[in-house]
Amino acid sequence: MSLIKMNSVQKKNKERKFTVYNIKKDFKKNHTIYFLLIPLFVYYILFCYGPMYGAIIAFKRYSPALGILGSDWVGFRYFEQFLTSDYFWKIMRNTVVLALYSIIFCFPAPILLALMLNEVKIKWYKKGVQTLTYLPHFISMVIICGLIRNFVASDGLIGQITAIFGGTPENLLMQKENFRAIYIISDIWQSIGWNSIIFLAALAGVDQELYDAAVVDGAGRLKQVIHVTIPAIMPTIIVMLILRIGGILSVNGEKVILLYNELIYDTADVIGSFTYRKGLLEQNYSYSAAVGLLMSVVNFFFVTMANKVSKKAGGYNLW
Repeated sequence: MSLIKMNSVQKKNKERKFTVYNIKKDFKKNHTIYFLLIPLFVYYILFCYGPMYGAIIAFKRYSPALGILGSDWVGFRYFEQFLTSDYFWKIMRNTVVLALYSIIFCFPAPILLALMLNEVKIKWYKKGVQTLTYLPHFISMVIICGLIRNFVASDGLIGQITAIFGGTPENLLMQKENFRAIYIISDIWQSIGWNSIIFLAALAGVDQELYDAAVVDGAGRLKQVIHVTIPAIMPTIIVMLILRIGGILSVNGEKVILLYNELIYDTADVIGSFTYRKGLLEQNYSYSAAVGLLMSVVNFFFVTMANKVSKKAGGYNLW
């Protein structure tokens, strides 16, 4: 047994030496590329990992006058306040419902668009559709929400169409039951084109010989899509779905804040808008940080579980 252990240790040492040698060799060969990575590392250290230090205010009664280190330590007080508050279940319900609607309706939309564009053979038409669907992504969120408010106002486009058909024009954003539909429909309009890019890239890498083989077997265009195209891009779909599930509690709070009002808090108030009110409007920084940190932990749990389930079910995973 001791001899086997010694052999395994020696083998591991050789592997380490070989790995270090390969890294040194690769660095000498591609040192310019490694130097180009330095700004990327600096960016992540300064703007992604550096600010994580400030997360400790979630465990303190933070006061700007005292600073982070000078503020009193309160432990999990703010986490307990949030979990036992009347707001918790309401904003959790709203956030999860919006996230699920987004996965059900918004996630498949760019996949369907990419599949349809992949079947278009007229180049100028295909490029025109791509340009028109990409444009909303580059418009400021403030402008987008301003347009939505104008469209759904009582005297807006939808209100005028309703009046033409004999209905009574109403401001749809003043009715809480309409908020989720407005949010999801506008989100599809804004993101469908941009999110389809990665699926179009995946479709470009599908082996054309597979289509030729399907044609020989007598498969039409629909069967080719079902039996060739979709299985070929399934790894990309699974990876994107895992990432979407990982952000299930990260509903776009900025958009919600720009659209909601006090009349529709029951369905519109989500974690992002709640932390905004607590942190910036009420200046309760520690409470807001505790809510944000808790949601980050939950999101990490979701993405880990989704990755494990995907790995066991289909063999596709992020790590």
